[in-house]
Amino acid sequence: MAASSSAAHDQHNLPNPYSAATTTAAPPPTPSAQPNHSHNHHHLTTSASMAADTLSRLLTRLPPSLSLPARLRPSPLSSAAAPFVAPPTSPPLITLTNPNASELVLSAASDHGFFQLAGHGIAPQLAESAESESLALFELPDDRKEMQFPRNWPLGFEADEEDGNGESFWLDDSATTELTSLSSLRELTHALERVGLEVVEMLARGVGFENPFKEDPTRFCSVMVLSESETTSGGETPSGGGFYPYVVGLQYQIRSQKRFLLPGSGSEWVAVLPEVESVLVTVGDIGQVWSNGKLKKVRGRAVPCLEELGNDKKRSNLGSKRNISMTLLLTLPLESTISPLVSDKQLEYCREEKEEEDDEKEGGGSMKFRSIEMEDYAWRVYHEPFLFKDPLDRYRF
Repeated sequence: MAASSSAAHDQHNLPNPYSAATTTAAPPPTPSAQPNHSHNHHHLTTSASMAADTLSRLLTRLPPSLSLPARLRPSPLSSAAAPFVAPPTSPPLITLTNPNASELVLSAASDHGFFQLAGHGIAPQLAESAESESLALFELPDDRKEMQFPRNWPLGFEADEEDGNGESFWLDDSATTELTSLSSLRELTHALERVGLEVVEMLARGVGFENPFKEDPTRFCSVMVLSESETTSGGETPSGGGFYPYVVGLQYQIRSQKRFLLPGSGSEWVAVLPEVESVLVTVGDIGQVWSNGKLKKVRGRAVPCLEELGNDKKRSNLGSKRNISMTLLLTLPLESTISPLVSDKQLEYCREEKEEEDDEKEGGGSMKFRSIEMEDYAWRVYHEPFLFKDPLDRYRF
């Protein structure tokens, strides 16, 4: 299995804080240069956009010791804003055993950027056991959390910073392997990883690019993000804090619960209600760049709606009212470069599409994205206030 073959290389994929003696964060990379737009498009740059870029650059250049003691992410899903979100819809449901699964996955990813999977082979008992283990982590005293999972961005324990995000654990394979108390969480991580790799292969075949994970399984790394927010009488919902670049994200649906997604480049949230025991899959920003824009994406992770948890009997374990979200992110090593992975056939399609639209922009050719340094981009999207604009905009031709 790809997960086991890549486990030995995790030390090179992401920093491993679990053997470190200190908890200092990794230094921020130097931000990429801003694209130099031609004078023909200067009139399109508004003062608001310039202000957002200026603040973004300032925040990104701050060292970790000075940057954002509480990330500036005002919650778009507070109890006051939630009524303006449209009623929930059911994501496209695809059964992996369906002979047409690949075509259906490509269609859903191209049209929506998200879908739900059945027939994935993950037992509900495994997910429930993994959730219980995760809940136990959040019940630990803060000093034990920080000692067992020292912060070394992006991995480790992140305390509640009073910004509405709550506490979170960012775990790679080494964290769950070293702790026997997380055996179910480790097994769920590998199961979701297997499903995610299958989805990436379907998307690669459908779009028409070589799957980097298939050619070299050690090129990918997975991060299990455990995040929590406590329920409130007002039914408040959390922000989508802790953004991190990924190819695909996966969440197993233990119970019927509405979730919020931020698809595309806009700031308009949509509500979805996945089926119980399905796996909700979101296409991330790396997946969109790889496809040269053919696939739609979801910005950040799926955010659970907390107001529905008050009478949930399954939430009574450990006497906790916390809402635990377990999200597996299939992502890349920090030293990677992200760029479109398009074949000659796809390039020809892009050229024809460009001619039909009579695009007069200078530069760019058939590629829709510039190359992106993973470390620079990851640091930016994690710390930048996401409501300003789509962080991929600065890398578009």
